Amino acid sequence: MSKTYSRVVITGMGAITALGSDINTFWDRLVAGKSGITRITQFDPEGLPCQIAGEVPDFDPQMYFPMKEARRMSRASQLAAAAAKNAIDDSKLELPLTNPERVGVYFGTAVGGVERMASGLDTIRENGYSRLNPFILPSSIPNMPAFHVTRLVGALGPSSTITTACATGTQTIGEAAHIIRYNRADIVVAGGVEGLIQPFALGGFASMRALPTSFNDDPTRASRPFDAKREGFVFSEGAASLVLENLDHALARGAHIYAEIAGYASSSDGFHMAVPEPTGKGAILTITQALKDAGIEPDAIDYINAHGTSTPANDAVETLAIKKVFGDRAASIPISSTKSMIGHAMGASGTIEAIVCALTIEREIIHPTINYEFPDPVCDLDYVPNHARKVKVNTVLSNSFGLGAQNACLIIRRIDAV
Repeated sequence: MSKTYSRVVITGMGAITALGSDINTFWDRLVAGKSGITRITQFDPEGLPCQIAGEVPDFDPQMYFPMKEARRMSRASQLAAAAAKNAIDDSKLELPLTNPERVGVYFGTAVGGVERMASGLDTIRENGYSRLNPFILPSSIPNMPAFHVTRLVGALGPSSTITTACATGTQTIGEAAHIIRYNRADIVVAGGVEGLIQPFALGGFASMRALPTSFNDDPTRASRPFDAKREGFVFSEGAASLVLENLDHALARGAHIYAEIAGYASSSDGFHMAVPEPTGKGAILTITQALKDAGIEPDAIDYINAHGTSTPANDAVETLAIKKVFGDRAASIPISSTKSMIGHAMGASGTIEAIVCALTIEREIIHPTINYEFPDPVCDLDYVPNHARKVKVNTVLSNSFGLGAQNACLIIRRIDAV
């Protein structure tokens, strides 16, 4: 006898990005093709090869926490808890929770609050051990964003921190959905965060030659996925959170349902820590397994939200993988890159993009890939260049392929499209 699994739906969303800190502002600017990339303001970037980033504008942690508490949190923890609060508010869940042991938190980050650790190292070098803040070490470790979300929500159920570089935000959603599928929780608050616009982060990526260097005076044109003149990804910060819920539980409380998490898969290239495997085998495997998990054929996909980082290798390999999975139909599937407007927020990107997929389904419009000016013969698919497109979308593929050979994909679909 086959086992019946619970269906998983999205009932709340919160995003804090370079294009705004509420869902509607973020979405409106995305559809309008606005860029959130600017010259760095959080420190003086003079001397760095890349002096631009996707900073969250005007984020004030005191809107969410008392200042004493905010001072004990890394920026990543602040952004994560703020995004989770917005998602909870959007879901109309009432706190305190009725059954907190049936509510979980799956949150991830690529790096976490290591700027706090760097600050501690400076303090001990300059002033000695006795001047260290006792919150420096705990505030810097990667599971602190998940802790702060758990405490905010009052969740007592399954909890996990996932750290898989650029695949993090997608993987937290997929793993959280499985917890609900297997009836270990009714609700999971899932998300991803990055808050590390710091000199050593920009310098480190610059030393890898991963960042664009020709657009310091023209930052809005720097992130240009699939364009022939792309130079690298634009490093960004941000956070996003989804409230995932058992479908029956959501219906019983009359929740608004954005979309369903229908399928998920993850894999490894097993190739190189920073370069995608050139034949796309890891990406192909992950997309194929996500389709299988959703119980659908490739022909069911109406839109692809690409990983689309604007790096020469990633965009070419992702295009190749899409062609191999979808065959002749690949050329007719609309594809767009959210990162063309907000840059690459590492651990947050996949969750931000999952929100974009859900809104694409609900609002029936596909946002553009901006800065697509010079066609690349290697990247020759329909990237929805420069202008949004009004299209009814039922089923979406969202790709995330990250450093450390990590891959994760989601299938998100309209709830009535089964």
